[in-house]
Amino acid sequence: MAVREHAPAGQAHTPRPAGRPAPDAAPRRRRRQWGAERPRPPLPAAEPPAAPRATWLGGLAIAATVAAWATYLGATVAAQFIDHGVRDARFIAETAAYVLVMTLLLFSSVMYLVARQGALYRSRDHVRVPRAEIDAHFGATRPSLTVLVPSYAEEPDVVRTTLLSTALQEYPGLRIVLLLDDPPEPSDPEAAASLAGCRDLPREIMDLLAEPYERFSGSLVTYEAAAVQGGPSDPDSLRSLAIDYAWAARWLRDLAAEQPRDSHVDDFLADQVLGALAGDLEVTSRALFAARDEGASVPAERLAQLSRRLVWTFGAEVSSFERKRYVNLPHDANKAMNLNAYLGLMGRTVLESQTRIGRVLRPSESPDATLVPDSDYVLTLDADSILLREYCLRLIHQMELPGNERVAVIQTPYSAFRGASTRLERIAGATTDVQHIVHQGLTHFDATFWVGANAVIRKPALEDIVEVSYVRGQEVRRYVQDRTVIEDTESSIDLVANGWSLVNYPERLSYSATPPDFGALVVQRARWANGGLLIAPKFWRHARQARKEGRRLRRSTVALRTTYMASISWASLGLVFLLVFPFNSTLLSPILVLAALPYFLAMGADFHRLGYKRTDVLRVYAFNLVLLAVNLGGTLKSLQQAAAKSKIPFARTPKVADRTAAPATYVLAAVLIAAFSFYTLATAWVAGSWWHAAFAAFNGVLTTYGVVAFIGVRNAVVDVVLGAVHWVRVPAEPPGSSRVDRAGPEPDWEAVLYVGPDAHDVAPRTAVSELAPARRGDTRARQR
Repeated sequence: MAVREHAPAGQAHTPRPAGRPAPDAAPRRRRRQWGAERPRPPLPAAEPPAAPRATWLGGLAIAATVAAWATYLGATVAAQFIDHGVRDARFIAETAAYVLVMTLLLFSSVMYLVARQGALYRSRDHVRVPRAEIDAHFGATRPSLTVLVPSYAEEPDVVRTTLLSTALQEYPGLRIVLLLDDPPEPSDPEAAASLAGCRDLPREIMDLLAEPYERFSGSLVTYEAAAVQGGPSDPDSLRSLAIDYAWAARWLRDLAAEQPRDSHVDDFLADQVLGALAGDLEVTSRALFAARDEGASVPAERLAQLSRRLVWTFGAEVSSFERKRYVNLPHDANKAMNLNAYLGLMGRTVLESQTRIGRVLRPSESPDATLVPDSDYVLTLDADSILLREYCLRLIHQMELPGNERVAVIQTPYSAFRGASTRLERIAGATTDVQHIVHQGLTHFDATFWVGANAVIRKPALEDIVEVSYVRGQEVRRYVQDRTVIEDTESSIDLVANGWSLVNYPERLSYSATPPDFGALVVQRARWANGGLLIAPKFWRHARQARKEGRRLRRSTVALRTTYMASISWASLGLVFLLVFPFNSTLLSPILVLAALPYFLAMGADFHRLGYKRTDVLRVYAFNLVLLAVNLGGTLKSLQQAAAKSKIPFARTPKVADRTAAPATYVLAAVLIAAFSFYTLATAWVAGSWWHAAFAAFNGVLTTYGVVAFIGVRNAVVDVVLGAVHWVRVPAEPPGSSRVDRAGPEPDWEAVLYVGPDAHDVAPRTAVSELAPARRGDTRARQR
């Protein structure tokens, strides 16, 4: 089948049960740091309803922040001009800049308080749908769902965990497609072995699930036949189904026991996915035995529903697809185009052909053509994420309810795995879990954003926002925009502008990996900080257009969406201003501390509710200080991209001794912030400026803590040395290069025949580097 590539032709792999490491695999569990998180169970899926006291205090925090800021403007800023008159232009400029910076920072604080207030309201209103109602719904209608898992240079064990948790979703007719984006024939042996392992995964998981699926699909025929006749079930049917559930639970327990326990993510898979599903099935088995013993009258239709659940749980179809094997598909180096390449094929019949320039995949009506199945819904899932067992079932049931026909995206913002092995991973996980609260509040105010780690998308909504262009005569369909590296954020605005809405489901049903070291965190946070400034104008144009059409957006919606897209930029620039510029001491006031206090108290309370420490609010502040240069760099990249009207290329960071090396610039920037803060402390102390001294000491101490706790002194030295070596090293000229080589090679006959007689003008750029990235390693085609 052309679109289900598992392995290169002629290359055989021995199947290995999913979850079992290769014989020569080394343990991956990191050494646990002091101050890391102890292993603990995750938070419950459904948030406990907020108490009236919590919502009352949340409203009080918003009012107190606004009142304190208004008091500061009147008692400090206005009083300066009233008491002393208009001063020189420098003081006016300083006052305006300081007020602007503090206004933006406090505005971000208020928006956090507003969002968490919305989350509290939603937790009060949410009621879980009984499972019997969901089963009855899917017994009558079964919307199709395709799960797309984009993967690039991922470890096979990481991808296996994601695919296994997805394959065990309790959803009928689930299709899972692993979108491998690695170069199809890598020259590096380690990369080739990793790619081969990922190509094996669909077959491994299908083989793994084959035995339970065949057992339960055979039993389902009997239960469905009884359901057609109607009436209650007989005791033998109850006993038989109870045995099936007990068998499935035991099978899952055995699989969990075979799982490697090399990290807290492996622990989560074994305990919360396999073990929790086994526990559910065991409870159901005992209930069926109890119903039989009591002679209860259980409808035959309910037994058919329960039997379908077993078939759905083990009946996923898993395959893979590699767009870079085909020269006519887009090869842009980003996740968005990896998704777009497959989305553009769904619902079409295609035929694979071998040309002189490489393989192509073209629409065809030939009997030999392959149909790429379309579906009602698409679930996009990162390759390092894990879904709990009812994710697909509950979210699509919500999409199918009357009144939700214009909901384009539904998701559960991902949570962090518990039991982090490093201090940085624990604090990064804390910020992730707090963001779950923020995203729930955004939905309350119609300001939801698609978060790309996981999301169920209505396929017609994607067709509504698709942009079709032609590159070198080939159709390119962009469902998900790739103008920025935060493609999910821009697609959210596209959907809203076309009359669709987005929803965060108020439960915790998805988890995703958090960077364990500073280098990996830099890659993630630099991506998050880049692009918001480019997308915000598109949203403001939509808001103005809606106002002209008489559909004025809520002020809270506009404020929250703007904060989501641009607050990283203004907060980073504002904090740099406060750290560097010596503002007039008369502008400082303890009232500002009172204005910021509700934000820190509320966040501390949220951390405590999420199972962290209240004092982690200070660690998060230190965490943000060491990331200040990263966020500022993302902001500058956005401005550069806007000026040049270009895309920011995707980049991966090299690894050093099982640790991602951080760019030396960011390490030095964090050290510089600490040093400059202590320098400011000394000068302010001598000048008697106590507020300046206190602020500098606060930032200096916390930044120093952040460097030591989150980067590490030894790691910082290693990364700076590596950065210096990389900077001074001059790349050697490849052997055999010459003046003629640098001028460009003559086009070969393949390029002339494929591109045309003018290939001498375009072949080096187009035919070789863009049209046929797979051709350079495909010697078999040339030999034939």
